[in-house]
Amino acid sequence: MRRRVTNAALVSVGAVLLASAAVAVAMPAGAAAAGCSVKYSVSSQWQGGFGANVTITNLGDAVTSWTLTWNYNAGQTVTQAWNTTLTQSGTTVTAKNVSYNGAIPTNGTVSFGFNGSWTGSNPDPSTFTLNGVGCTGGTEPTPPPTDPPPTTPPPNGPADITVNSANRYQTVDGFGAAQSIWGSAWSTTDTQTLVGMGANQLGLSIVRTGLSPESSEWATHVNSLKTAKSYGSNVKILASPWTAPAAWKTNNSRVNGGKLKTDYYDDYANHLNSYVQYMRGQGVPIDVTSVQNEPDWHPDYDSMDWSGTELRTFVRDQGTKVQNTKLMVAEAVNMNYGYTDPTLNDATARNNIGYVGGHLYGTEESGRLRPYSLAEQHNKPVWMTEWNLHAADGGGSNIWGNPANAAVWNETLDDIMRTVHKSMEANWNAYIWWYGKRYYSFIGDGESAFGTVAGAPLKRGYAFSQYAKYVRPGYQRVALTKSSKASPLEVTAYQGDGKITLVILNRSNSAVNNAVIQAPQNVSRAEHYLTSQNANAASQPTSVNGGQATINVGARSISTLVFTL
Repeated sequence: MRRRVTNAALVSVGAVLLASAAVAVAMPAGAAAAGCSVKYSVSSQWQGGFGANVTITNLGDAVTSWTLTWNYNAGQTVTQAWNTTLTQSGTTVTAKNVSYNGAIPTNGTVSFGFNGSWTGSNPDPSTFTLNGVGCTGGTEPTPPPTDPPPTTPPPNGPADITVNSANRYQTVDGFGAAQSIWGSAWSTTDTQTLVGMGANQLGLSIVRTGLSPESSEWATHVNSLKTAKSYGSNVKILASPWTAPAAWKTNNSRVNGGKLKTDYYDDYANHLNSYVQYMRGQGVPIDVTSVQNEPDWHPDYDSMDWSGTELRTFVRDQGTKVQNTKLMVAEAVNMNYGYTDPTLNDATARNNIGYVGGHLYGTEESGRLRPYSLAEQHNKPVWMTEWNLHAADGGGSNIWGNPANAAVWNETLDDIMRTVHKSMEANWNAYIWWYGKRYYSFIGDGESAFGTVAGAPLKRGYAFSQYAKYVRPGYQRVALTKSSKASPLEVTAYQGDGKITLVILNRSNSAVNNAVIQAPQNVSRAEHYLTSQNANAASQPTSVNGGQATINVGARSISTLVFTL
């Protein structure tokens, strides 16, 4: 586990609207003596969608509990909200205070926001009611759209990206995230959102779970892991131990590192095997079992120290005792080869493992976000099994529940999605994020200070799904070339299941419009999905001609083009 946590925010589809209204509101008797004002503003609008913010200013006595209602008259539908409990019945929308924003103090304000959809037009509400008292107000001018919908692409022309499936690289094992290692399990609904392939589901294909030193704790995640296996598509389970039982360690403690005593190596192997067989008996095959999470890190929580030589000795002498799974070495903090080379260089030890693992903390800075040639030489897939970053917290904790906040999107695109791209270019076979359910992560955890809704997909989850949902286990990365027009784009291509899939990052501030993508053969169908600050895996227009598709790649976006052959 890592020290820095960060969580991605709820967001909906989108582009930009054109109206905001300032409304004077009369308060009911006994609620606030001097009334209040309401500001309703559309912050962004796109084809068929919009984002809005509402601020209530109290001009009288404190209001301990508030309910604001309004009506839409053009078919608008609210989809997601933050900092309020928001419901819609027909045309009537009702917003209520939640525990963490509570009362409106005298001369104070409370704000909330939401996303919505619209058809035809999107006029502002003309009336509001606060605690049962109606109010009206005027309309303010609004800024012009900042993210207009793309125009229909023109006919195909010379290729800007050409896929060459004759040149092949690594086979992809999947993209995933970890369950809570010490906390409660994902609910059935949470798990389905994370691994499902439907609308507003994220398509994860690897779930990482903790292998507790106490067998009494093994049952905690059984139901969620069973759901992941049965509901998802070809989902793999990775079990990672943080420590052996305290009595087997040199420091007699689960925490603060300490080594496994050599005369307990066989007991530890049997312990790992017992976990695998227990889960198997519960209907949960464990595909991969790590020997140790972060053997080079000894914090004041569950941890255990190993050297690379000790790991080699353990898997060489004890590895065959762990049955019905494949072992992984060694999940070092920054993919430090010193913890994996000794095993790879020993024929017996090497034959007892199936995977090489490591984490991304400091890996790029150390020059190891690149192909691991020794692992490739011995045909051992390389999995990046943990990374966690949420430096955007410095912009204020409530940003995670506000999809309009640029800091969240910039970090997601420029740090997380960029490193997924580079991991694929490095021929790594899997990329596994830290907790899948957290305020800075793929689905919200409902923690009040951060404004996310428990179980609701977040912006970071939609962005990650551009890989996870469309690049499936067993797909093989293939070569491509780019024209100068496509030079701002960071692109990888994959082939499998009768499809060719391209994941395209555009981290520049300019769109690349009318980009022509050339497949190796004629295609029967092309689909394009895009996530940006204003869109969540939203379907985009494509023009198909033989083996070519023409698409618009929005500025500051990640998108996926899927060819069906």
